[in-house]
Amino acid sequence: MSDDKLRLETLAIHGGQSPEPVTGAVMVPVFQTSTYAQPQVGEHTGYEYSRSQNPTREALERAVACLEGGVEGIAFGSGSAATAAVQHLLSAGDRVVCGDDVYGGTWRQFTQVFARQGIDYTFVDFTRVSPVDAIPEGTALVWLESPTNPLLKVADIAALAARAHAVGALVVVDNTFATPIFQRPLALGADLVVHSTTKYINGHSDVVGGIVVAATAELGERLHFLQNSTGAVPGIWDCWLTLRGIKTLAVRMARHQDNALAIVPWLKSRPEVSRVFYPLDPDHPDHDTATRQMSGFGGMISVELATDLDGARAFCAATRVFTLAESLGGVESLIELPAAMTHASVPPDVRQEIGIADGLVRLSVGIEHHDDLIADLAQALDVAFGRAAG
Repeated sequence: MSDDKLRLETLAIHGGQSPEPVTGAVMVPVFQTSTYAQPQVGEHTGYEYSRSQNPTREALERAVACLEGGVEGIAFGSGSAATAAVQHLLSAGDRVVCGDDVYGGTWRQFTQVFARQGIDYTFVDFTRVSPVDAIPEGTALVWLESPTNPLLKVADIAALAARAHAVGALVVVDNTFATPIFQRPLALGADLVVHSTTKYINGHSDVVGGIVVAATAELGERLHFLQNSTGAVPGIWDCWLTLRGIKTLAVRMARHQDNALAIVPWLKSRPEVSRVFYPLDPDHPDHDTATRQMSGFGGMISVELATDLDGARAFCAATRVFTLAESLGGVESLIELPAAMTHASVPPDVRQEIGIADGLVRLSVGIEHHDDLIADLAQALDVAFGRAAG
């Protein structure tokens, strides 16, 4: 059966992969080699040097491209390297319109690295500004996260893509939070999808990686050229571990979401919580957009506590099952404070304008038992708000 007829749960296990032809190995082997023998000068079997081609990395690229419904996958050594590769498609003087609420490392890269190379970045709230007003004539690229990090805004990808293409711009969607299990941006009109494979795609907090999936062979060829030329390729063992992680992606995402659905109403019932950000919650301002373009919402929850930065610090430090750490998407639950951690590189006035309050806490809900996670958050609230036992 062809891959395009398989459901995502099956694609996660089989998509883009087949038994190794020499030995019949079911799992793609680790091709731990830097170079390949050539039968004649200037002739090779399709493999010359592992920065350029490696069978293990290619299997990962095919697998993620299959899940996203793309033509080409291009893997990189980190999500930031994947983001940078897309920026290398641009030239000095090009205009990029970016969502205002994005990962702090993306904001830093755009404003402090590529802006110095002459690329013009404008930051817009795509959920509040119409596509026509957000994307002016002359735009070269539109970059959005949906859901965003950390406020979990959900933009209308199809509407933004239609406007972007009308003015000749490429559309890039960072799909790290949703994964292809719950959202497929290429089917909504995006040209490129970016993932930090460090997160849900791998899912076990033991790999750093990134990938770009292209909707066309032409874009894929340009990105493969950049991958080879700039050399920010992932290690082969990292590729293999990520391939192994993908096989449980569908079941993991379902469990992440089940746990989040148990935790959200409990959080909303707590007087210490001012706001809960989760797209499946009917009170979320982008709930209608989310339910229209996503099939699920994952395990990311952001919570604004009724306290200041010090109170939020105390809450994060008091958890015991939730681990205080950056990153997300692993099987274990993580907690972090964006104002002091993932988004510390964003100036305080910009954070305030976006809506990232000092009391905002981001939860990456893992696959533990939800009752244990709720009990942990409850005791941490007691500590932070002065009700510790004893």
